[in-house]
Amino acid sequence: MARTLPKKGSNKLLNAWAFYDWANSVYSLVISSAIFPIFYGALFRVAEIEKVVVFGGEIARAPLISYVTSAAFLFIAIITPVLSGISDYLGNKRLFMKLFCYLGAFSCIGLYWFSLDNIYFSLICYFFGLVGFWVSFAFNNSYLPDVAFPGQQDRISAKGFSLGYAGSVILLLFNLAMVMKPNLFGIETDVTGVAEIKAMRYSFLSVGIWWIGFAQYTFYFLPKGFKREGERKHIVLNGFRELKGVWHQLGAHKN
Repeated sequence: MARTLPKKGSNKLLNAWAFYDWANSVYSLVISSAIFPIFYGALFRVAEIEKVVVFGGEIARAPLISYVTSAAFLFIAIITPVLSGISDYLGNKRLFMKLFCYLGAFSCIGLYWFSLDNIYFSLICYFFGLVGFWVSFAFNNSYLPDVAFPGQQDRISAKGFSLGYAGSVILLLFNLAMVMKPNLFGIETDVTGVAEIKAMRYSFLSVGIWWIGFAQYTFYFLPKGFKREGERKHIVLNGFRELKGVWHQLGAHKN
Protein backbone atom coordinates (compact mmCIF):
# COMPACT_ATOMS: atom_id res chain seq x y z
CA MET A 1 0.00 0.00 0.00
CA ALA A 2 1.43 3.35 -1.06
CA ARG A 3 2.22 5.81 1.71
CA THR A 4 0.31 9.11 1.59
CA LEU A 5 2.67 12.07 1.71
CA PRO A 6 1.64 15.23 3.59
CA LYS A 7 0.11 17.97 1.49
CA LYS A 8 1.83 21.16 0.42
CA GLY A 9 1.70 23.75 3.20
CA SER A 10 1.07 21.22 5.98
CA ASN A 11 3.08 21.62 9.18
CA LYS A 12 4.43 18.09 8.90
CA LEU A 13 5.89 18.73 5.45
CA LEU A 14 7.20 22.19 6.33
CA ASN A 15 8.91 20.91 9.47
CA ALA A 16 10.48 18.01 7.57
CA TRP A 17 11.89 20.43 5.00
CA ALA A 18 13.28 22.77 7.68
CA PHE A 19 14.76 19.88 9.63
CA TYR A 20 17.34 19.22 6.91
CA ASP A 21 19.14 22.31 8.18
CA TRP A 22 19.41 20.60 11.56
CA ALA A 23 20.91 17.57 9.82
CA ASN A 24 23.48 19.15 7.52
CA SER A 25 24.48 22.42 9.22
CA VAL A 26 26.81 20.46 11.49
CA TYR A 27 29.13 20.19 8.49
CA SER A 28 29.46 23.95 8.01
CA LEU A 29 30.10 24.67 11.69
CA VAL A 30 31.95 21.63 13.04
CA ILE A 31 34.09 20.83 9.99
CA SER A 32 34.36 23.94 7.82
CA SER A 33 34.53 26.57 10.55
CA ALA A 34 35.75 25.03 13.80
CA ILE A 35 37.35 21.59 14.04
CA PHE A 36 38.85 20.77 10.65
CA PRO A 37 40.99 23.92 10.24
CA ILE A 38 42.57 23.27 13.66
CA PHE A 39 43.00 19.58 12.89
CA TYR A 40 44.59 20.30 9.51
CA GLY A 41 47.13 22.67 11.00
CA ALA A 42 47.87 20.31 13.89
CA LEU A 43 48.78 17.49 11.49
CA PHE A 44 51.51 19.63 9.94
CA ARG A 45 52.77 20.85 13.30
CA VAL A 46 52.98 17.33 14.73
CA ALA A 47 54.83 16.18 11.60
CA GLU A 48 57.05 19.29 11.90
CA ILE A 49 56.63 20.17 8.24
CA GLU A 50 54.98 23.02 6.36
CA LYS A 51 54.89 21.51 2.87
CA VAL A 52 53.70 18.27 1.34
CA VAL A 53 54.40 16.67 -2.03
CA VAL A 54 51.32 16.62 -4.29
CA PHE A 55 51.44 15.67 -7.99
CA GLY A 56 55.21 15.69 -7.94
CA GLY A 57 55.64 19.18 -6.47
CA GLU A 58 55.90 20.63 -2.98
CA ILE A 59 53.08 22.87 -1.82
CA ALA A 60 52.49 24.62 1.51
CA ARG A 61 49.54 23.60 3.66
CA ALA A 62 47.53 26.86 3.29
CA PRO A 63 47.59 27.08 -0.53
CA LEU A 64 46.94 23.34 -0.81
CA ILE A 65 43.64 23.37 1.05
CA SER A 66 42.66 26.67 -0.63
CA TYR A 67 43.19 25.16 -4.08
CA VAL A 68 41.11 22.10 -3.20
CA THR A 69 38.34 24.32 -1.82
CA SER A 70 38.35 26.47 -4.96
CA ALA A 71 38.25 23.39 -7.19
CA ALA A 72 35.29 22.05 -5.20
CA PHE A 73 33.30 25.28 -5.61
CA LEU A 74 34.10 25.42 -9.32
CA PHE A 75 32.87 21.83 -9.65
CA ILE A 76 29.69 22.73 -7.70
CA ALA A 77 29.04 25.76 -9.92
CA ILE A 78 29.27 23.60 -13.04
CA ILE A 79 27.29 20.54 -11.97
CA THR A 80 24.48 22.14 -9.96
CA PRO A 81 22.64 23.71 -12.94
CA VAL A 82 23.12 20.49 -14.91
CA LEU A 83 21.73 18.31 -12.14
CA SER A 84 18.87 20.68 -11.40
CA GLY A 85 17.76 20.57 -15.03
CA ILE A 86 17.97 16.77 -15.12
CA SER A 87 16.14 16.32 -11.80
CA ASP A 88 13.36 18.74 -12.77
CA TYR A 89 12.71 16.99 -16.04
CA LEU A 90 12.93 13.48 -14.59
CA GLY A 91 10.85 14.40 -11.55
CA ASN A 92 13.29 12.70 -9.19
CA LYS A 93 14.71 15.57 -7.13
CA ARG A 94 14.75 13.61 -3.87
CA LEU A 95 17.07 10.96 -5.35
CA PHE A 96 19.68 13.58 -6.23
CA MET A 97 19.37 15.21 -2.82
CA LYS A 98 19.89 11.85 -1.12
CA LEU A 99 22.86 11.03 -3.33
CA PHE A 100 24.72 14.19 -2.39
CA CYS A 101 23.67 14.02 1.23
CA TYR A 102 25.22 10.57 1.53
CA LEU A 103 28.25 11.61 -0.54
CA GLY A 104 28.93 14.48 1.83
CA ALA A 105 28.23 12.54 5.01
CA PHE A 106 30.39 9.54 4.09
CA SER A 107 33.15 11.94 3.00
CA CYS A 108 33.01 13.45 6.49
CA ILE A 109 33.36 9.97 7.94
CA GLY A 110 36.31 9.45 5.59
CA LEU A 111 38.04 12.46 7.14
CA TYR A 112 38.64 10.24 10.17
CA TRP A 113 41.49 8.71 8.12
CA PHE A 114 42.83 12.08 6.93
CA SER A 115 46.64 11.94 6.99
CA LEU A 116 49.61 13.49 5.29
CA ASP A 117 50.88 10.05 4.32
CA ASN A 118 47.67 9.37 2.41
CA ILE A 119 47.16 12.88 1.12
CA TYR A 120 45.24 12.05 -2.09
CA PHE A 121 42.50 10.06 -0.33
CA SER A 122 42.39 12.73 2.37
CA LEU A 123 41.89 15.60 -0.05
CA ILE A 124 39.27 13.63 -2.01
CA CYS A 125 37.25 13.23 1.20
CA TYR A 126 37.57 16.95 1.91
CA PHE A 127 36.60 17.79 -1.69
CA PHE A 128 33.47 15.62 -1.77
CA GLY A 129 32.43 16.70 1.71
CA LEU A 130 32.16 20.24 0.36
CA VAL A 131 30.40 19.08 -2.81
CA GLY A 132 27.92 16.91 -0.92
CA PHE A 133 27.04 19.68 1.51
CA TRP A 134 26.43 22.45 -0.99
CA VAL A 135 24.70 20.45 -3.72
CA SER A 136 22.34 18.67 -1.31
CA PHE A 137 21.64 22.04 0.32
CA ALA A 138 20.83 23.53 -3.09
CA PHE A 139 18.36 20.71 -3.79
CA ASN A 140 16.75 21.20 -0.40
CA ASN A 141 16.35 24.92 -1.06
CA SER A 142 14.80 24.15 -4.44
CA TYR A 143 12.07 22.22 -2.62
CA LEU A 144 10.80 25.36 -0.86
CA PRO A 145 8.23 26.35 -3.53
CA ASP A 146 7.10 22.71 -3.67
CA VAL A 147 6.41 22.38 0.07
CA ALA A 148 5.36 25.89 1.09
CA PHE A 149 2.95 28.49 -0.27
CA PRO A 150 4.40 31.99 -0.86
CA GLY A 151 3.02 33.32 2.43
CA GLN A 152 4.70 30.51 4.36
CA GLN A 153 8.13 30.60 2.75
CA ASP A 154 9.79 33.34 4.83
CA ARG A 155 8.67 31.84 8.11
CA ILE A 156 9.68 28.26 7.35
CA SER A 157 12.98 29.37 5.81
CA ALA A 158 13.79 31.25 9.02
CA LYS A 159 12.85 28.17 11.01
CA GLY A 160 15.28 26.13 8.95
CA PHE A 161 18.10 28.55 9.70
CA SER A 162 17.23 28.45 13.41
CA LEU A 163 17.23 24.66 13.49
CA GLY A 164 20.54 24.62 11.65
CA TYR A 165 22.19 26.91 14.18
CA ALA A 166 20.75 25.02 17.14
CA GLY A 167 21.72 21.56 15.90
CA SER A 168 25.22 22.53 14.82
CA VAL A 169 25.97 24.30 18.11
CA ILE A 170 24.85 21.27 20.11
CA LEU A 171 27.18 18.92 18.23
CA LEU A 172 30.02 21.45 18.22
CA LEU A 173 29.85 21.81 22.02
CA PHE A 174 29.99 18.03 22.37
CA ASN A 175 32.96 17.79 20.01
CA LEU A 176 34.80 20.68 21.69
CA ALA A 177 34.35 18.91 25.02
CA MET A 178 35.97 15.82 23.49
CA VAL A 179 38.88 17.85 22.13
CA MET A 180 39.48 19.89 25.29
CA LYS A 181 38.92 17.06 27.79
CA PRO A 182 39.66 13.85 25.86
CA ASN A 183 40.38 11.89 29.05
CA LEU A 184 36.76 12.28 30.13
CA PHE A 185 35.76 10.37 27.01
CA GLY A 186 38.41 7.68 27.36
CA ILE A 187 40.56 9.16 24.60
CA GLU A 188 44.26 9.01 25.43
CA THR A 189 47.55 9.73 23.72
CA ASP A 190 49.22 6.53 22.57
CA VAL A 191 51.12 5.09 19.62
CA THR A 192 48.11 5.73 17.38
CA GLY A 193 48.19 9.48 17.96
CA VAL A 194 47.75 12.51 20.18
CA ALA A 195 44.54 12.44 22.23
CA GLU A 196 43.26 15.82 21.04
CA ILE A 197 43.83 14.94 17.38
CA LYS A 198 42.12 11.58 17.87
CA ALA A 199 39.15 13.44 19.40
CA MET A 200 38.97 15.65 16.32
CA ARG A 201 38.87 12.54 14.15
CA TYR A 202 35.94 11.25 16.21
CA SER A 203 34.18 14.56 15.63
CA PHE A 204 34.32 13.94 11.87
CA LEU A 205 32.63 10.59 12.42
CA SER A 206 29.95 12.25 14.54
CA VAL A 207 29.19 14.78 11.80
CA GLY A 208 28.68 12.08 9.17
CA ILE A 209 26.48 9.96 11.44
CA TRP A 210 24.45 12.98 12.60
CA TRP A 211 23.94 14.17 9.02
CA ILE A 212 22.78 10.80 7.68
CA GLY A 213 20.65 9.96 10.70
CA PHE A 214 18.64 13.17 10.99
CA ALA A 215 18.27 13.55 7.21
CA GLN A 216 16.07 10.46 7.21
CA TYR A 217 13.22 12.46 8.76
CA THR A 218 13.37 14.91 5.87
CA PHE A 219 13.61 12.22 3.22
CA TYR A 220 10.66 10.33 4.69
CA PHE A 221 8.25 13.22 4.11
CA LEU A 222 9.61 15.08 1.08
CA PRO A 223 7.92 14.26 -2.22
CA LYS A 224 9.92 12.52 -4.91
CA GLY A 225 9.66 15.54 -7.20
CA PHE A 226 7.52 16.80 -10.03
CA LYS A 227 8.04 16.10 -13.70
CA ARG A 228 8.01 19.02 -16.09
CA GLU A 229 5.10 19.08 -18.47
CA GLY A 230 5.51 18.85 -22.21
CA GLU A 231 8.32 17.58 -24.37
CA ARG A 232 11.60 17.20 -22.53
CA LYS A 233 14.46 18.39 -24.72
CA HIS A 234 17.89 19.78 -23.88
CA ILE A 235 17.68 18.35 -20.38
CA VAL A 236 21.31 18.96 -19.54
CA LEU A 237 21.26 22.65 -20.57
CA ASN A 238 17.91 23.57 -19.07
CA GLY A 239 19.42 24.28 -15.65
CA PHE A 240 21.74 26.89 -17.20
CA ARG A 241 18.83 28.38 -19.12
CA GLU A 242 16.82 28.75 -15.94
CA LEU A 243 19.83 30.30 -14.22
CA LYS A 244 20.10 32.80 -17.08
CA GLY A 245 16.40 33.60 -16.70
CA VAL A 246 16.81 34.28 -12.99
CA TRP A 247 19.78 36.55 -13.74
CA HIS A 248 17.63 38.65 -16.07
CA GLN A 249 14.82 38.77 -13.48
CA LEU A 250 17.23 40.25 -10.95
CA GLY A 251 17.43 43.36 -13.10
CA ALA A 252 13.85 44.18 -12.11
CA HIS A 253 14.72 43.97 -8.38
CA LYS A 254 17.27 46.72 -7.79
CA ASN A 255 17.19 46.37 -3.99
